[in-house]
Amino acid sequence: MAFLLKRRTVVPGFGLSLGLTVLYTCLVVLIPLAGLFVKSWALPWAEIGEILSAPRVVASFKLTFLTSLIAASLNLVFGLLVAWVLVRYRFPGKSLLDALVDLPFALPTAVAGITLTTLYARNGWIGQYLEPYGIKAAYSQLGIVIALTFIGLPFVVRTVQPVLEDLDPESEDAAYSLGAGRLQVFTKVVLPLLWPALLTGFALSFARALGEYGSVVFIAGNMPMKTEVVSLLIVTRLEEYDYAGATTIAAAMLLMSFVVLLIVNLLQWWSRRWQAA
Repeated sequence: MAFLLKRRTVVPGFGLSLGLTVLYTCLVVLIPLAGLFVKSWALPWAEIGEILSAPRVVASFKLTFLTSLIAASLNLVFGLLVAWVLVRYRFPGKSLLDALVDLPFALPTAVAGITLTTLYARNGWIGQYLEPYGIKAAYSQLGIVIALTFIGLPFVVRTVQPVLEDLDPESEDAAYSLGAGRLQVFTKVVLPLLWPALLTGFALSFARALGEYGSVVFIAGNMPMKTEVVSLLIVTRLEEYDYAGATTIAAAMLLMSFVVLLIVNLLQWWSRRWQAA
């Protein structure tokens, strides 16, 4: 019996490590989320439905999911492009560009929001060139997309970059030797191998955009029914001491985000099975 127990605990301290991991997960993740749902479910279902069906809440949900989806889609394209350039090309300043990719990770989100607002305002360095064409970046939905794209780009780049570095160039050379063009090699050889990493980066970028607050609150303008995201609406409810409404909106946002991420993970699982087949 003692021999069997030793066989089951090959890793030293596995039982203690597992216990600490579960305890840490409960304290940091499970208990706060459980408290959120308990506080929300204390309300009658009719009141929950009334809170979530309010026009201001519905408009905030639509705006948040739409802008997050657009930003994650843009990051999917440009993140792949940046990762491709960093892996496949050598040029002066490559190390600097590689370091700048991680800037949204290190930069406080409030600082990023203030900087983007200054750049894209009517008299800003970039906004002054957009204003003659009638393009309003700051204090609009376009500004929200810009902010969410800025904070989500590193997730795609850092997810795709290691996969690109590990790709075997012999498969591409073989495709070229068989007469395939560059576009065919990319779409038939490279892209299928990158799909799982691209979906992972997309999911991470989308999840980050859904809960973003600091970089959006300055550039959005925060106009109800127009440029008010869900995270700002939750903070507004808390400032109004409407804790029940804030927790209900937060719980609904959490459930919707979980469903979206579950769908993305299922697509990623299917892509891996298709690639293996």
